[in-house]
Amino acid sequence: MSAVPFSKISTPLNALFATIGLLVVAALTTQGVTGQERLVFELLLAAIWLAYVLQLGGTLLSRRRRLSGGMTALVIDLLAVLVPAAAFLFIGSRDRDLYCAVWLLKPLRDSTFFRLLAKVVANESRNLLGVTSVFGIVLFGAALAGYIIERDVQPDRFGSIPQAMWWAVVTLSTTGYGDEIPQSLAGRVLAGLVMMSGIGIFALWAGILATGFYEEVRRQDFVRNWQLVASVPLFQKLGSAALIEIVRALRPRIVPAGAVICRKGDVGDQMFFIVEGRVTVATPDHPVELGAGNFFGEMALISGDPRSATVSAATEVSLLSLYAVDFQILSSSSPEIAETIRKTALERRSGPPKE
Repeated sequence: MSAVPFSKISTPLNALFATIGLLVVAALTTQGVTGQERLVFELLLAAIWLAYVLQLGGTLLSRRRRLSGGMTALVIDLLAVLVPAAAFLFIGSRDRDLYCAVWLLKPLRDSTFFRLLAKVVANESRNLLGVTSVFGIVLFGAALAGYIIERDVQPDRFGSIPQAMWWAVVTLSTTGYGDEIPQSLAGRVLAGLVMMSGIGIFALWAGILATGFYEEVRRQDFVRNWQLVASVPLFQKLGSAALIEIVRALRPRIVPAGAVICRKGDVGDQMFFIVEGRVTVATPDHPVELGAGNFFGEMALISGDPRSATVSAATEVSLLSLYAVDFQILSSSSPEIAETIRKTALERRSGPPKE
């Protein structure tokens, strides 16, 4: 079997292999594992490692043909193979199986999360740095105050600022292990203030990251929808302002081959623009096939009449849908777009129905 197909191991299969491998690693650390059971477990780890070797080979071969793309998958594949191999060669037999824990990274090899996270952190770096600076100031200030207040009461726990720093970290993060507790009233008041400050600081961190993720996802969706809308011939002559209105109104969707998009007699609450793929319109005379750049469903949307034909996906099709409510809003803000759709609908009335 060629190594190349192994580069296409799906994310669920990677997760399954990693889960099995990690369960085996955990089982090998339990007491009472017999020699025969250990042999079976290690053979299972070796089989998973071999599958990852083939996957790495497929990844390297595919990258020779296609040099573009992220390096996350390649780095994770290398770690999944090299770390256990190095442990087998240089680490004692007792702990070498533990290094297979690097397989925790395998389900993430095809994830776009790291690129998204890097963009969010880069975009919000100033705000994150500012909150981190506040965290450091409050942390040192709490340790200093705790040292001054509690050093005579608990010299073994607050005898120096580095000792008090542990209490400050635990209190600021509101973890509260209870191993170091202020005894004086002033110390307990300080602890309460530090805990409230910690809640506020972590809320700021969470808010900045959440806002950053939302803005980045919305930006990516806008760019993707803009590209889809711009590829529809009906909208190619429109200006950028009109395209922005269209992007806000249209909603992308993917329909698998053979699926019914709309049925004859249904309420016409939306029309569809074909970006990629083909659809089949079941007209009374003979089926009509529409491809990329065409649209359908506008008659029922404008007139309010039920659908006059059933439309199904001949292939997997990428659509942009425009709902009746959005069409009314679009008609008010961009009348030239609505007029273009209405004019096309009137032209189609004289021909065979295409919806």
